Amino acid sequence: MNIDFSSDNITTIAPEIMAAITEANHGPAHSYGDDDWTRALTRRAREIFETDLAIYPVATGTAANALALAVLCPPYGGVFCHESAHIESDECGAPEFFSGGAKLLTIPGVGGKFTATALTHAIRTATGRGVHKVPPAAISLSQASEWGTIYTPAELQALSTTARKAGLRIHVDGARFANAVSTLNCHPGDITWRAGVDMLSLGATKNGALAAEAVVIFDLSLVEAFEYRRKRAGQLFSKMRFAAAQMTAYLTEDLWLRHAAQANAMATRLAAGLTILPGVRLAAPVQANECFAIMPERMATALEAQGFGFYRWATPGLAAHEDAIRLVASWTTTEDEVDQFIAAAALFCANLPSRQTGVAE
Repeated sequence: MNIDFSSDNITTIAPEIMAAITEANHGPAHSYGDDDWTRALTRRAREIFETDLAIYPVATGTAANALALAVLCPPYGGVFCHESAHIESDECGAPEFFSGGAKLLTIPGVGGKFTATALTHAIRTATGRGVHKVPPAAISLSQASEWGTIYTPAELQALSTTARKAGLRIHVDGARFANAVSTLNCHPGDITWRAGVDMLSLGATKNGALAAEAVVIFDLSLVEAFEYRRKRAGQLFSKMRFAAAQMTAYLTEDLWLRHAAQANAMATRLAAGLTILPGVRLAAPVQANECFAIMPERMATALEAQGFGFYRWATPGLAAHEDAIRLVASWTTTEDEVDQFIAAAALFCANLPSRQTGVAE
């Protein structure tokens, strides 16, 4: 058995995106973005977000985040983010490196999100000592968060109002932005530029692309600085058409949202099937394509032994006999794969003596 819920990075390339790469592979085209595919991407992004903007393909989400934050924050400044944010926990200091030394200022919060009240407190704590503390310059919000939770338009508006009062710029890490839009069933502009967002890291690799992410800039005064930083960071592709073709196909005929809806639905199905089992509960609500399940350690071990793939996830407050596992659904995840996992977990519970149900000895 090889059913793997470890990540949405493990999937194949979507056929529509592979076809777009193939179509772009006919004849020569001007380099460094002076091509029809890159121009088509800009037009399509403006149609989707219904505003003027600039969009720049890059190779990775780390590059997108780090370059965006380098534009928004000076080397001596600070960026507020959640304590579990990807830029803090999984990007090996790239934001600090690309910015020339900017500091990440973490904020706690339930389920991977922080509130406007928490941001207000963090701003107050970080200011008032002059040059002895880094001046806050920006906030970075993960949409969806590292715990698979989603900021609503109202929550974003509250955070934006607080940030703007303090003169802070706003970045969104949208590695799973499509999943958030699908869940909220809202206009993409409602959780970006209409909510005061300056820059968005728009993910595609987790949702069907080969190696394509993009930085979307809503404040066009930031374009020139970004373009120089992109070149300096080695993210200005000579054969830009192949990255642009992927992103254009991704955003065409709602492919990005259809894929996200499938992934979200499978995560919801996982949660529904697991939480009816004794001894299983959720560490966070399932709002996108990630399910964080707390279960008896013996159950997690048994599922691993059967060939199911997932990551153990550090979760404070668990008992010694419990494990939290992260199950990530993707656009390729099927109902049958989900149901096989649930059935295997249910069989483990059924085979336990009644006195042990829900308890791993």
